[in-house]
Order: sequence, then C-alpha cells, then structure tokens
Amino acid sequence: MARFTGKRILITGGTSGMGLAGAKRIADEGGQLVLTGISEQRLAEAQQMLPEALVVANDAADPSSPDVLARSVASSGGGLDGLWLNAGYAAVADVGEVDAEFFDRMMSANVRGPVLQLARLSEQLNDGASVVVTSSTSTYEGAGMASVYAATKGALVAMARGWASALAERGIRVNVLVPGPISTNFRNFMPAEVREQFEREIVSQVPLGRIGTADEAAAVALFLLSDDATYVTASQYAVDGGLTKR
Repeated sequence: MARFTGKRILITGGTSGMGLAGAKRIADEGGQLVLTGISEQRLAEAQQMLPEALVVANDAADPSSPDVLARSVASSGGGLDGLWLNAGYAAVADVGEVDAEFFDRMMSANVRGPVLQLARLSEQLNDGASVVVTSSTSTYEGAGMASVYAATKGALVAMARGWASALAERGIRVNVLVPGPISTNFRNFMPAEVREQFEREIVSQVPLGRIGTADEAAAVALFLLSDDATYVTASQYAVDGGLTKR
C-alpha cells in the first residue's frame, strides 16, 4: 500500500505511542512527516528511526508553541495533507484534590493546545486535507478519578464537530479517534502497582478481553487520514475492544 505517497502529514505527540506507530506506517506508505514531542530522548530516537522526518520539540501546553510549530512547517516547505492532533497529558485525582494548577495544566495541554494548533495551522492545510483528533473513552466511562481528563477529551469531541462544519467548504474532513485501553506509555504517571490494577479492572470490562496495541489504534487514525475516508467527517471512531460499545 502507498496511500500517503506525495502527502505531508503532521502528528503532534508523534514521537511515542500511537503517534509514533502511525508515523512509521505513514513513512512505509510513502508519506512525508512532521512530528512533535517534548522528551529530548524520544525526539532523538524518532529522528534516528525516521531520518527523513522533520522532528520538532513542541509542547502543546505552551501558549507560544502553535506559532512556533506553524513557522517550522512553513519554513520546511509548507502545506499539509493531514494533521493528527494527538499530543495529550493525563493525570488523575480525587474530586477534592483538584486545584487550579491541576485543572489549568490539563486544560492547557489537552484543550487550548489543540485549539490554537489548528487555528495556526489551518491556513497550511491543503484543500481536501484530513484532520484527526485524539480523544479518549474516558469521556464516556465516568471514572471518578479522571473527571478533569475526561472533560478535556470531551471538549475535543465537541470542538471537532464544529471544526468539521467550519472546514467542510474547503473539503477538509475532521474526525475523532477514541482510543480505549491501549498499550502505550500514557499511563506511566501511575505507580506500577496502581497501573497494573487499573489495567486489570479495565480489561475485565472489555468484551475482547485484552488491551489494544498502539498499531491497532494508529491503523484507524491512518484510515481517517487517508483517501480511503474521503466521505467521512464529523465522526467518532472508537478503538476500545468494545469497552464503550459505541
């Protein structure tokens, strides 16, 4: 397959997990890549793994980062056929433990970041491009410890629907990837024992009886980014083993 030959795709949070898995497949299918991340080690590893890619240090929580990213894209050739807004940050807390700093950090990274990134990059999206936004099944699970995180990911679902309407006149599609329990480093903020317990509890609720892989989630994102999905917009695609039955 060569679905991305001649296409340029930007993946935020593209140096690890689902983003990196998708980047590898896009490269294999002939695409040009722009990847962002914040870990120096992962940035270096991604650059070594994908030497033709433009790998940019960029923190979605930094209010200046969208302008910096837009300039990097423009100076390296400009024009995007796909944008996967995948970068995100997760933390959990009891309801009574949430304070302004906890709330603001999560909202900055998971909501303000993608909003401003799309705003700054929209002019560089080619007509007919595809935008994929990574949400989470946390939006629908109602987990008490994850209320703020779930709210940020729910906000992305709502905004993606509006973006789909706003960009439709240019033939630009906007869809939402809704991953469930996927095997990445995303839950590494939890102590190992807590993470293992959390994953056991989640798996017990998944009809397919297992955690998904980063490749399985990336495969759906790539479908949405590709010309295989030219009549798909304003939709949500759950990759969750049946957890939310959506």
